[in-house]
Amino acid sequence: MATSSLLNFTVPLSDIGVSASGQGLIMPKLKYRFRILFIGFGVSTDTTESTKQVVDFKRPSVKFDEQVIDVYNSKVHYAGKPAWDATTVTLRDDVESQIQTLVGQQVQRQFDFLNQASAASASDYKFEMLCQMLDGGNGISEPTITETWDLTGCYISNADYDSLDYKTSDPVVVKLGIVFDNAIQTAYGVGSPVPRLAGVLAI
Repeated sequence: MATSSLLNFTVPLSDIGVSASGQGLIMPKLKYRFRILFIGFGVSTDTTESTKQVVDFKRPSVKFDEQVIDVYNSKVHYAGKPAWDATTVTLRDDVESQIQTLVGQQVQRQFDFLNQASAASASDYKFEMLCQMLDGGNGISEPTITETWDLTGCYISNADYDSLDYKTSDPVVVKLGIVFDNAIQTAYGVGSPVPRLAGVLAI
């Protein structure tokens, strides 16, 4: 069949023992198939409007402190403490100001600008975000979640309320910088117990 030629639409693998049926290209995840859920954001119990008005979101990125041990004629490297980079989410500003209300509530939880008072503890204002990658299902075909990022210990580090311009018809957006303490990716088991090696541990 002609469709069998599609199995060759990738790098050749048959010479390293991969069967023809396993050589085809797997469907990639698409950037627009996602949703962001906000848990404990602001003071309202209903945060679904923030989910519906998401424009874009940057998935987490992690980096490890590079540590070096100097030995006789060489250097040995090992990974130090991990640190999660801040992420961003952009929200459309709706005409009913529901987004402004939710963002304003969250910012006010972090700092009371009127009375110039800050929260006693970070736990008083931190929230959770779930980034769920979807398969495109909707309506009678409910979507399947293919990947989830669970961001915990989140707070707004900066809120940009966008500029206004007579020359454009683009919607006004609110751009949020989000700092978080930890992220768990369910698709690959990040955060699962660290395996221990038997005997002496080598660097």
